[in-house]
Amino acid sequence: MFEYSQVSAAVVDPVPDQHRTSRAAGPAAAGTLAELRQRVHRMQGGASSRRLPGLTPELDLATGSAYATDSASLALALLAGPSSAGEWVGVVGAPDLGYEAAAGLGVDLERTIVVPHPGEHWLSVVAALVDVASVVLVRPAGPVAEHPAERLRARLRTKDAALVCWGEWPRCAARFSVRESAWSGLGRGHGHLSGRRMVVEVGRAGSTRQSFGLHLPGRGGVEPVAAPAPVARRPVAVGAAW
Repeated sequence: MFEYSQVSAAVVDPVPDQHRTSRAAGPAAAGTLAELRQRVHRMQGGASSRRLPGLTPELDLATGSAYATDSASLALALLAGPSSAGEWVGVVGAPDLGYEAAAGLGVDLERTIVVPHPGEHWLSVVAALVDVASVVLVRPAGPVAEHPAERLRARLRTKDAALVCWGEWPRCAARFSVRESAWSGLGRGHGHLSGRRMVVEVGRAGSTRQSFGLHLPGRGGVEPVAAPAPVARRPVAVGAAW
Protein backbone atom coordinates (compact mmCIF):
# COMPACT_ATOMS: atom_id res chain seq x y z
CA MET A 1 0.00 0.00 0.00
CA PHE A 2 1.41 3.34 -1.02
CA GLU A 3 0.93 6.73 0.59
CA TYR A 4 0.66 9.53 -1.96
CA SER A 5 3.35 11.55 -0.21
CA GLN A 6 5.80 8.67 -0.61
CA VAL A 7 5.22 7.98 -4.28
CA SER A 8 7.81 9.32 -6.71
CA ALA A 9 7.71 9.46 -10.48
CA ALA A 10 9.21 6.55 -12.38
CA VAL A 11 10.88 6.70 -15.77
CA VAL A 12 10.08 3.74 -17.99
CA ASP A 13 12.54 2.90 -20.75
CA PRO A 14 11.21 2.03 -24.20
CA VAL A 15 9.68 -1.46 -24.20
CA PRO A 16 12.00 -3.97 -25.87
CA ASP A 17 10.92 -6.45 -28.46
CA GLN A 18 8.08 -8.49 -26.97
CA HIS A 19 9.13 -11.85 -28.41
CA ARG A 20 12.77 -11.51 -27.31
CA THR A 21 11.80 -10.29 -23.81
CA SER A 22 9.19 -13.01 -23.24
CA ARG A 23 11.65 -15.72 -24.28
CA ALA A 24 14.46 -14.37 -22.10
CA ALA A 25 12.59 -13.37 -18.96
CA GLY A 26 9.64 -15.75 -18.89
CA PRO A 27 5.87 -15.33 -18.32
CA ALA A 28 6.22 -13.15 -15.20
CA ALA A 29 8.21 -10.46 -17.03
CA ALA A 30 5.86 -10.67 -20.01
CA GLY A 31 2.90 -10.06 -17.69
CA THR A 32 4.64 -7.07 -16.14
CA LEU A 33 5.33 -5.59 -19.55
CA ALA A 34 1.73 -6.13 -20.59
CA GLU A 35 0.58 -4.26 -17.48
CA LEU A 36 2.98 -1.40 -18.21
CA ARG A 37 1.71 -1.15 -21.78
CA GLN A 38 -1.88 -1.02 -20.54
CA ARG A 39 -1.05 1.71 -18.02
CA VAL A 40 0.80 3.78 -20.64
CA HIS A 41 -2.14 3.29 -23.03
CA ARG A 42 -4.53 4.54 -20.35
CA MET A 43 -2.35 7.54 -19.51
CA GLN A 44 -2.40 8.48 -23.18
CA GLY A 45 -6.20 8.39 -23.15
CA GLY A 46 -6.60 5.56 -25.62
CA ALA A 47 -8.46 3.03 -23.48
CA SER A 48 -11.97 1.71 -24.10
CA SER A 49 -14.73 0.87 -21.63
CA ARG A 50 -14.74 -2.55 -19.99
CA ARG A 51 -16.29 -4.33 -17.03
CA LEU A 52 -14.36 -4.95 -13.81
CA PRO A 53 -15.28 -8.14 -11.94
CA GLY A 54 -16.92 -7.77 -8.53
CA LEU A 55 -17.02 -10.15 -5.58
CA THR A 56 -20.48 -11.02 -6.90
CA PRO A 57 -22.02 -10.11 -10.30
CA GLU A 58 -24.13 -7.44 -8.57
CA LEU A 59 -20.91 -5.66 -7.58
CA ASP A 60 -19.38 -5.55 -11.07
CA LEU A 61 -18.21 -2.09 -12.12
CA ALA A 62 -18.03 -0.54 -15.59
CA THR A 63 -15.12 1.73 -16.39
CA GLY A 64 -16.19 5.22 -17.35
CA SER A 65 -18.84 5.24 -14.62
CA ALA A 66 -19.24 6.56 -11.08
CA TYR A 67 -20.94 4.67 -8.24
CA ALA A 68 -22.08 5.75 -4.77
CA THR A 69 -22.62 3.96 -1.47
CA ASP A 70 -23.60 4.92 2.07
CA SER A 71 -21.46 2.22 3.70
CA ALA A 72 -17.71 1.84 4.26
CA SER A 73 -18.12 -1.94 4.11
CA LEU A 74 -19.83 -1.73 0.73
CA ALA A 75 -17.22 0.72 -0.52
CA LEU A 76 -14.50 -1.81 0.35
CA ALA A 77 -16.50 -4.66 -1.20
CA LEU A 78 -16.79 -2.68 -4.46
CA LEU A 79 -13.05 -2.04 -4.40
CA ALA A 80 -12.12 -5.63 -3.51
CA GLY A 81 -13.35 -7.33 -6.68
CA PRO A 82 -11.15 -5.43 -9.16
CA SER A 83 -8.23 -5.36 -6.71
CA SER A 84 -8.26 -9.13 -6.15
CA ALA A 85 -8.38 -9.54 -9.95
CA GLY A 86 -5.05 -7.69 -10.23
CA GLU A 87 -6.12 -4.09 -10.88
CA TRP A 88 -4.51 -1.08 -9.21
CA VAL A 89 -6.88 0.87 -6.95
CA GLY A 90 -6.75 4.19 -5.12
CA VAL A 91 -8.31 5.59 -1.95
CA VAL A 92 -8.71 9.36 -1.47
CA GLY A 93 -9.93 11.23 1.60
CA ALA A 94 -10.71 8.28 3.90
CA PRO A 95 -8.06 8.26 6.67
CA ASP A 96 -10.22 6.15 8.99
CA LEU A 97 -10.92 3.39 6.47
CA GLY A 98 -10.17 -0.08 7.86
CA TYR A 99 -7.35 -1.49 5.74
CA GLU A 100 -7.17 -4.72 7.73
CA ALA A 101 -10.81 -5.28 6.78
CA ALA A 102 -9.98 -4.29 3.21
CA ALA A 103 -7.27 -6.94 3.03
CA GLY A 104 -9.69 -9.48 4.49
CA LEU A 105 -12.09 -8.80 1.63
CA GLY A 106 -9.37 -9.26 -0.98
CA VAL A 107 -7.95 -5.76 -1.51
CA ASP A 108 -4.28 -6.12 -2.47
CA LEU A 109 -2.63 -3.44 -0.34
CA GLU A 110 0.58 -3.65 -2.37
CA ARG A 111 -1.40 -2.41 -5.39
CA THR A 112 -3.27 0.30 -3.49
CA ILE A 113 -2.42 4.01 -3.56
CA VAL A 114 -3.71 5.96 -0.54
CA VAL A 115 -4.09 9.74 -0.22
CA PRO A 116 -5.66 10.11 3.25
CA HIS A 117 -5.70 13.91 3.51
CA PRO A 118 -6.07 15.55 0.06
CA GLY A 119 -7.73 18.66 1.52
CA GLU A 120 -9.53 20.97 -0.87
CA HIS A 121 -7.65 19.46 -3.81
CA TRP A 122 -9.28 16.04 -3.51
CA LEU A 123 -10.93 16.28 -6.93
CA SER A 124 -7.59 17.00 -8.63
CA VAL A 125 -6.01 14.09 -6.76
CA VAL A 126 -8.75 11.73 -7.97
CA ALA A 127 -8.32 12.98 -11.54
CA ALA A 128 -4.59 12.29 -11.33
CA LEU A 129 -5.01 8.80 -9.85
CA VAL A 130 -7.30 7.57 -12.64
CA ASP A 131 -4.25 7.74 -14.91
CA VAL A 132 -2.83 4.66 -13.18
CA ALA A 133 -5.62 3.12 -11.05
CA SER A 134 -8.58 1.25 -12.51
CA VAL A 135 -10.83 2.10 -9.54
CA VAL A 136 -10.61 5.06 -7.17
CA LEU A 137 -12.56 5.19 -3.91
CA VAL A 138 -13.19 8.72 -2.68
CA ARG A 139 -14.86 10.23 0.35
CA PRO A 140 -15.60 13.83 -0.67
CA ALA A 141 -14.95 16.58 1.84
CA GLY A 142 -18.31 18.18 1.02
CA PRO A 143 -21.18 18.21 -1.49
CA VAL A 144 -20.14 17.53 -5.08
CA ALA A 145 -21.48 19.90 -7.73
CA GLU A 146 -22.77 18.61 -11.06
CA HIS A 147 -20.21 20.40 -13.25
CA PRO A 148 -17.00 18.98 -11.68
CA ALA A 149 -18.68 15.58 -11.38
CA GLU A 150 -19.40 15.58 -15.12
CA ARG A 151 -15.83 16.63 -15.92
CA LEU A 152 -14.51 13.74 -13.84
CA ARG A 153 -16.92 11.31 -15.53
CA ALA A 154 -15.51 12.38 -18.90
CA ARG A 155 -12.01 11.66 -17.59
CA LEU A 156 -13.11 8.25 -16.31
CA ARG A 157 -14.35 7.41 -19.80
CA THR A 158 -11.09 8.55 -21.38
CA LYS A 159 -8.84 6.79 -18.90
CA ASP A 160 -10.76 3.49 -18.62
CA ALA A 161 -11.34 3.85 -14.88
CA ALA A 162 -14.27 3.70 -12.44
CA LEU A 163 -15.08 5.80 -9.38
CA VAL A 164 -16.64 4.63 -6.10
CA CYS A 165 -17.90 7.43 -3.87
CA TRP A 166 -18.42 6.83 -0.16
CA GLY A 167 -21.18 9.42 0.06
CA GLU A 168 -23.32 11.20 -2.52
CA TRP A 169 -22.37 11.60 -6.17
CA PRO A 170 -24.50 13.41 -8.79
CA ARG A 171 -26.05 11.17 -11.45
CA CYS A 172 -24.03 8.10 -10.57
CA ALA A 173 -24.52 4.89 -12.54
CA ALA A 174 -25.77 3.06 -9.44
CA ARG A 175 -26.22 3.67 -5.73
CA PHE A 176 -25.64 0.84 -3.22
CA SER A 177 -27.32 1.12 0.18
CA VAL A 178 -27.43 -1.15 3.24
CA ARG A 179 -31.05 -1.93 4.14
CA GLU A 180 -30.53 -4.62 6.81
CA SER A 181 -27.42 -5.65 8.70
CA ALA A 182 -26.53 -8.20 11.40
CA TRP A 183 -23.16 -9.13 12.90
CA SER A 184 -22.19 -12.68 13.90
CA GLY A 185 -19.62 -14.08 16.32
CA LEU A 186 -20.61 -12.46 19.61
CA GLY A 187 -22.03 -14.49 22.49
CA ARG A 188 -23.19 -13.43 25.95
CA GLY A 189 -20.17 -11.46 27.10
CA HIS A 190 -17.64 -13.33 24.98
CA GLY A 191 -16.47 -13.89 21.41
CA HIS A 192 -15.53 -11.46 18.67
CA LEU A 193 -17.07 -10.23 15.44
CA SER A 194 -16.53 -12.85 12.74
CA GLY A 195 -18.80 -11.70 9.94
CA ARG A 196 -21.57 -9.44 8.81
CA ARG A 197 -24.68 -10.35 6.89
CA MET A 198 -26.48 -7.55 5.11
CA VAL A 199 -29.20 -6.88 2.61
CA VAL A 200 -28.02 -4.46 -0.06
CA GLU A 201 -30.31 -2.40 -2.24
CA VAL A 202 -28.99 -1.12 -5.56
CA GLY A 203 -30.77 1.59 -7.54
CA ARG A 204 -30.08 2.45 -11.15
CA ALA A 205 -31.73 5.20 -13.18
CA GLY A 206 -34.70 3.90 -15.15
CA SER A 207 -34.69 0.49 -13.41
CA THR A 208 -36.43 -1.09 -10.47
CA ARG A 209 -34.49 -1.23 -7.22
CA GLN A 210 -33.01 -4.65 -6.62
CA SER A 211 -31.92 -6.20 -3.33
CA PHE A 212 -29.47 -9.02 -2.68
CA GLY A 213 -27.72 -10.59 0.29
CA LEU A 214 -24.04 -10.35 1.18
CA HIS A 215 -21.94 -12.06 3.84
CA LEU A 216 -18.77 -10.09 4.55
CA PRO A 217 -15.96 -11.42 6.77
CA GLY A 218 -14.91 -9.79 10.01
CA ARG A 219 -11.85 -10.32 12.17
CA GLY A 220 -12.57 -14.01 12.52
CA GLY A 221 -11.34 -14.98 9.07
CA VAL A 222 -11.56 -14.46 5.34
CA GLU A 223 -14.62 -15.75 3.52
CA PRO A 224 -15.79 -15.13 -0.02
CA VAL A 225 -18.90 -13.03 -0.37
CA ALA A 226 -21.87 -15.36 -0.41
CA ALA A 227 -23.99 -15.95 -3.49
CA PRO A 228 -26.64 -13.22 -3.88
CA ALA A 229 -30.06 -13.84 -2.37
CA PRO A 230 -32.71 -11.74 -4.17
CA VAL A 231 -35.41 -10.23 -1.98
CA ALA A 232 -38.17 -7.66 -2.39
CA ARG A 233 -38.04 -5.05 -5.13
CA ARG A 234 -39.76 -1.74 -5.60
CA PRO A 235 -39.94 0.57 -8.62
CA VAL A 236 -37.73 3.58 -9.27
CA ALA A 237 -39.02 6.63 -11.15
CA VAL A 238 -37.64 6.77 -14.68
CA GLY A 239 -35.37 9.77 -15.24
CA ALA A 240 -34.48 10.21 -11.58
CA ALA A 241 -31.18 11.97 -10.94
CA TRP A 242 -28.42 9.65 -9.77
